[in-house]
Amino acid sequence: MNEEITLQADLWYRLAEQKAAHYFASLYEQVKEKNDVSPLINDFELWKKSHIGRRHSLLSIFSQAIRKPDSRDYHNYIRWLNQTGKLDGFLDRSVSYIYLRDLGKSLNDSATQTRIQQVVADVKRYLIRSLSANGGVEPEFMSLAGLYRWAQKEGIETAIIWVIDKLNSVSAHIPKEMNAEHSMRKLIKIITGVVLHVMEEMGDHTPPAERARRLDEAIRLGYSYGLTYPFIDDLLDSPVLTVREKEQYGSMIRTSLLTGTVPELGKLAGPNKEMIRYVHAELRDAYAYIKRLQRPETQRLFFEQSYIFFHAQDMDRIKELSNPSYTNEELYVPIILKSAFSRLIVRSVIHAPADEGFDQRTFYYGIYNQLADDFADMFEDIEAGAVTPFTYYLTYGAERPDLINPFELYWAVISHLIHQVYDADARTREVILSRVINGLKRCKQRVGVETYNEILNAFTSGIPEFNRLVQQMVERADDVDFFDKLLRDQMVTVLKNERREKQQFLDKVKTVRQQINSLLLLPKQDGMEPAKAAMIDLANYSLEGGGKRLRPMLTWVMGVDEYGLQPAAIAPLLRSLEYMHTASLIFDDLPSQDNAPVRRGRPTLHEMHDSATAELTGLYLIQKAIEEQASLDGFDAKVVMALMQYSSRRAGDMCAGQAMDLQSKGKVLSLEQLNSICFYKTGIAFEASLVMPAILAKAEAADIAGLTQFAYHAGIAFQIKDDLLDTEGHLHVLGKPAGKDIENNTSTFVTVLGQDGAKKEMWEHYSLAMEELKKMPRTPVFLKHLLTYIIHRDR
Repeated sequence: MNEEITLQADLWYRLAEQKAAHYFASLYEQVKEKNDVSPLINDFELWKKSHIGRRHSLLSIFSQAIRKPDSRDYHNYIRWLNQTGKLDGFLDRSVSYIYLRDLGKSLNDSATQTRIQQVVADVKRYLIRSLSANGGVEPEFMSLAGLYRWAQKEGIETAIIWVIDKLNSVSAHIPKEMNAEHSMRKLIKIITGVVLHVMEEMGDHTPPAERARRLDEAIRLGYSYGLTYPFIDDLLDSPVLTVREKEQYGSMIRTSLLTGTVPELGKLAGPNKEMIRYVHAELRDAYAYIKRLQRPETQRLFFEQSYIFFHAQDMDRIKELSNPSYTNEELYVPIILKSAFSRLIVRSVIHAPADEGFDQRTFYYGIYNQLADDFADMFEDIEAGAVTPFTYYLTYGAERPDLINPFELYWAVISHLIHQVYDADARTREVILSRVINGLKRCKQRVGVETYNEILNAFTSGIPEFNRLVQQMVERADDVDFFDKLLRDQMVTVLKNERREKQQFLDKVKTVRQQINSLLLLPKQDGMEPAKAAMIDLANYSLEGGGKRLRPMLTWVMGVDEYGLQPAAIAPLLRSLEYMHTASLIFDDLPSQDNAPVRRGRPTLHEMHDSATAELTGLYLIQKAIEEQASLDGFDAKVVMALMQYSSRRAGDMCAGQAMDLQSKGKVLSLEQLNSICFYKTGIAFEASLVMPAILAKAEAADIAGLTQFAYHAGIAFQIKDDLLDTEGHLHVLGKPAGKDIENNTSTFVTVLGQDGAKKEMWEHYSLAMEELKKMPRTPVFLKHLLTYIIHRDR
């Protein structure tokens, strides 16, 4: 690496380090002299007038009469706030904090105050509307369908589809040794933060086209910058990489920041080479995107701030808890830098113009959040052997009187922010002190009273009177909750539930597929005529090819899990569905139709033999399917007859759909025609898989109507994904050649709408299917994850 570049980077860091050291020295002086305690006591005396002593007001009595739910119970908590008249104050406090912390604004600015009130009003309207429309545990904006609906409103569907695919890929590549929910939450938070910055920069009068362009850019920039958290910060903090891999990886990041170019990986020999290869490719693309959008006047600042951030993290990361000799400056200066520059970078990432006072406010503010996080994560950090001011003080504070007490420094930071940075502004004091007490309340709730008191005793021996006042606030203060904390808890819950439910879905798929596979093959009896035995061999060849078994799987889940039918009783129906489906594939693959040489990773039947043999095998499987349905002897005969009539009608509809498809070859179809063909070819099969077990269970008409509507949209989404895979997929993954639609001159969603248009249409039907699912009397979790599987599958 060029020596001049290295010297320049060292200069960047030294200058920032000097500023951080000066800030730390002033904080240290406050702690030593305890000259921050008296102003803080006065601050709390002013603050508590709004949070303590209103026990007998009419509003307070009314609020207490309505039982307060746990603040982690999103919908019920918002509902309680609205019923008790506390929602306005809650939102004002929360939005003000976001403007203070995330956007680096000063709350005593009149324009900022006007904007905050506008945002509060908008959020309140949304929440009240959402309460009546969505009574579930997942807020609408945390669902993929809700996110896509917002994207449609803003005209940024392509960006949202892109980032959803990216997030899905990142989640799949986070090693099990890392906290996946924590990493994904931080990444999503960064994306949201960048979007908020851009929205605030635009204001309310930006033309729609320009607004859409900038939001699209913000989402991609947010992902590109946010990717550094799971794949640099968290990965290097984790035990996943070997020592050698960490050295190589860290060197690559440093070289990228100093030269502006991501180096090639070269040969990898460690145990994590596949993961590193994926991470390298993602970070390289993200880095290139950020760099490409930088203006000349912000590019140098971006590299400078990024280098300082990374180097400060590196300096902090290499510390070992076993080393008893770190100075106060070595402990605190790097965290002042990394906490400040992590936020300073955002404005250079979005190439925003200078904002008077932003850099100064953000620089001083960062360590407040970092110390609050380190206090909250103290026990996890000790267990991991991580060096933070709190873990180090707990380990060595008793034997090293020179060590500064991090809890006392925390209060010095708060005093400095209120009185020096924000000029004793009353609104700022209200927001910051509410946030502090909220953090302590949450800590007490999380670790329990006994452990909480032990923590406080370890850190507050030097400020006993002040500590008693603080603990009185923690015990008695009301109205200190924040919306972002509510969202954080809810997001972690949603991510954990999603991961758990996804694993349950995959386990269910694997188990049920194995059971179905064990049922399918046709037996041969001793002494059977050779011609009939040969026909069974041909049928079994087609059945043995594997396949997703989605249709019988849906029937099994709906029949057994949702309607309580016995697996053995519906086994004939499962066989029937797969026989019919396999027969339809045999006919589809014929030279007279799609002329496919490979199916399910093996040569098609007509390739192995001839078209006549394939046609006869297909007919044989259809007859076996009817025979299986007629053998459903565990059910009322009239119900079985109704099922067979339904099955026959739907099979006829599917034949009509295939005829429509064949007749359309070489023609340019409209979207309406495509949807019609798709429903007849694919949607009906989904519908039958869901409705047939409902018929056997004598389900209510509302159940069947909901399943029918769900299947319509799920089927079209499935077909669009198939069309996309035919364009993008690979033979070894798909089990069949890609590009057959183009070869056959077939109109598809991709040929009609283009790739981006097809993806939008797929997500539209995904959203409609999810909305239908919410309306249904029963909402099977399996179907929700099936939809997600449909749009994210690679085969």
